[in-house]
Amino acid sequence: MASVTIRDVRKSFGSVEVVHGVFIDIEDGEFAVLVGPSGCGKSTLLRMLAGLESITAGEVLIDDRVVNMVPPKERDTAMVFQNYALYPHMKVYDNMAFSLKLRKTDQAEIDRRVQHAADILGLVPYLDRFPRQLSGGQRQRVAMGRAIVRDPQVFLFDEPLSNLDAKLRVQMRTEIKALHQRLGATTIYVTHDQIEAMTMADKIVVMQGGNVEQIGAPLELYDHPNNLFVAGFIGSPAMNFVEGVARLEGERAQIEINGGTRIDIQRVGGLEEGKPIVFGFRPEHLVLCGEGQGFRSEVIVTEPTGSEVQIVSKLGDHEVNALFRERHAFKPGEGIHMRPDVERAHVFDAETGRTLVA
Repeated sequence: MASVTIRDVRKSFGSVEVVHGVFIDIEDGEFAVLVGPSGCGKSTLLRMLAGLESITAGEVLIDDRVVNMVPPKERDTAMVFQNYALYPHMKVYDNMAFSLKLRKTDQAEIDRRVQHAADILGLVPYLDRFPRQLSGGQRQRVAMGRAIVRDPQVFLFDEPLSNLDAKLRVQMRTEIKALHQRLGATTIYVTHDQIEAMTMADKIVVMQGGNVEQIGAPLELYDHPNNLFVAGFIGSPAMNFVEGVARLEGERAQIEINGGTRIDIQRVGGLEEGKPIVFGFRPEHLVLCGEGQGFRSEVIVTEPTGSEVQIVSKLGDHEVNALFRERHAFKPGEGIHMRPDVERAHVFDAETGRTLVA
């Protein structure tokens, strides 16, 4: 296995720069996930790592070797694509063995590697089938098996679960994570789904507009986002944001929103009387309270899921989501009082979007 280092990497198409000086360090054996909205540059960055896109500036190192000018086949990486990219006229065994045959690997070694990968992925009963005879999840396993037989230093996954239904995505998510734990291979995984990122990664790299917004462990990003974008992107349902101005009275700090409603907030650094701020709190960090506490909002809709109930309500000009384990049966138009857990809430500078910390 190997570490991967990305140093000030940039990518331009003509005069348009789409990746802007990215720095990322991925340790040997780590599972790193690049996550962000469509068009943020994550797949372009992955393709530069694989050698499928040229690097405009900066350096990519695999196991301390600069690979900018190294052909893809000599980088010792294996990529699993979103669309499987299987050969329809070849059976599963031949799809998995194809790259080894191109290298003129000994047949006994090919058999050993294919059998080993098939055992790991539960594909032994399907080795004599064509891709058209497989389900979507089985085809994705074959694509993964084709990567495993190469025994690469680095595995690259480009949104491999996007074409699967919701139930199968959950199953494959578990299988890929379990596969990583068995192989101990350095893995870089691209997705726009932050749930995939949170559940699979050792390290998450959040990207937006060709820039890296924050790098950290899943719960680190969840608990301590650097800015509004990361706070809103990580977590489902998304964090609530309420805009207003800071009001300071002695040791007490509040945010005042339209209509004069005031909500207690943390007393953090950089907080000044009248300063425009954004108060962020997660739906699961709201609790019901009595009149005169917290804030009053008007229920818009109630969404029961079985294990939880999501309440969407209106607070002035803001829409607020709340998540409860209890089975509340609020009706549209009903007024409820809620209080955010101030210790777990966040205060952001409205101008810069950066987190204000104590």
